Amino acid sequence: MTHPHGVAALDDEPGSSRTAKSPQQRFRDSLLAAGLLIDTGTPGLYGRGAEFEKILIRLEDVLTRAAELSSDLTPGGLGYPIYRFGPIFPRATYEKTDYVESFPDLTGAISTFSGGDREHRALMAARTRGEQWDHFLAPGDTMLVSAACHPVYEQLPSRLPEEGAAADVSGYCFRNEPSPDPMRMRSFRMREFVRIGDPETIRAHRAAWLDRAFELLRSFGLDVERVAANDPFFGRAGKLLANGQLDADLKTEFVVPIYGDAAPATAIASANDAQDHFGQKFSISCADGSVAHTTCTAFGLERTTLALFATHGTDSGAWPSAVKEALAL
Repeated sequence: MTHPHGVAALDDEPGSSRTAKSPQQRFRDSLLAAGLLIDTGTPGLYGRGAEFEKILIRLEDVLTRAAELSSDLTPGGLGYPIYRFGPIFPRATYEKTDYVESFPDLTGAISTFSGGDREHRALMAARTRGEQWDHFLAPGDTMLVSAACHPVYEQLPSRLPEEGAAADVSGYCFRNEPSPDPMRMRSFRMREFVRIGDPETIRAHRAAWLDRAFELLRSFGLDVERVAANDPFFGRAGKLLANGQLDADLKTEFVVPIYGDAAPATAIASANDAQDHFGQKFSISCADGSVAHTTCTAFGLERTTLALFATHGTDSGAWPSAVKEALAL
């Protein structure tokens, strides 16, 4: 029995002698069996196999070409300057994003050891006794990257030129979301096309990418839909923020029904209008002195790659010719 979107529906038929598994677990099993993902033993953390990385690299190449074709949306039509950052960034930059206010449950901080011999002996003694030892570590001056675009705002001038600025950002991100669903990884990569400038420029950029991203993802044979969405803001105050984001139509997600019509579709990309949030937090102004607005169109690289395998099967050699052509396979 085959899932309508390519995910094998194993051991769930009536009378099966095996324990029924969720669609997420079955998809995960098929990815591990095919060597596409590598199990690390920790929920939400995976290694990537050669075939998985091949598809992801092809996807990045397609996004690079899409950015080149979208140079008309950038300052002077010169394209998106490239920014690549590692998986950690300065705590001072993280603090400016105000991410911890809205998403404390997703945050990842880095702690390090800064003691001497005496503290090290105490640490090792606790470890030998099988006790917790991480209290010997202290918060450092770095954080795990919360969103691929977050490190870039610190690199922009405080006063933008007349035409504003743009950025092509790609890198690893961290979200503390342990899950058996391979679509919800804790460490993953995002590719973002960022535009910074006045509100009119930002709205036009986002509107153009809404159409371009949709057509691009559809060219991969994915059953993509565009839906108004909100971020998973934390707590009671977060509900108000989420409602405000929806009411103002600030976030659109591109979703794919990975697990069929009975389960919610999964977002693989989004187009976001942050309004003047980052302009205020990072003290970035337009040429006329007004607070700069920002927008980003973000593609989840692992999620989009997984959506391809879920839709077309784990053997990329058997994918439809149109899909292979779109990805230059």
